[in-house]
Amino acid sequence: MNDSSEIKAYWGQERRTRVMYVTRNTEYHFNGQRCVAVRERASGSWLLTHPALNRSLSGSVRFNRNREAFPTLDAPRLGDGLLFASEGVDVVTSNLESIERPAKATVSSYPV
Repeated sequence: MNDSSEIKAYWGQERRTRVMYVTRNTEYHFNGQRCVAVRERASGSWLLTHPALNRSLSGSVRFNRNREAFPTLDAPRLGDGLLFASEGVDVVTSNLESIERPAKATVSSYPV
């Protein structure tokens, strides 16, 4: 039996596919590269008609030292805006405040 204080590192390939990108007003829930749910933070309501829904993430928008915006194909990081540039009108979110794993209960509550 393992000691509960023992921490083991996992060195294999990351298998978790769900991620939640959080902006000031909105949570963007992804399974892989596809946005599967969008929720308004203030009310906790799922947004059923948001233009990012069911779209793949194209990259992110970053700012250089002169505060000029530029798109990148790199994975989003804190301070970036999410970029959806295919499968419809371009969508750029406000800056990311956090990148998290959604709770199991949250995933279960996604609208169908």
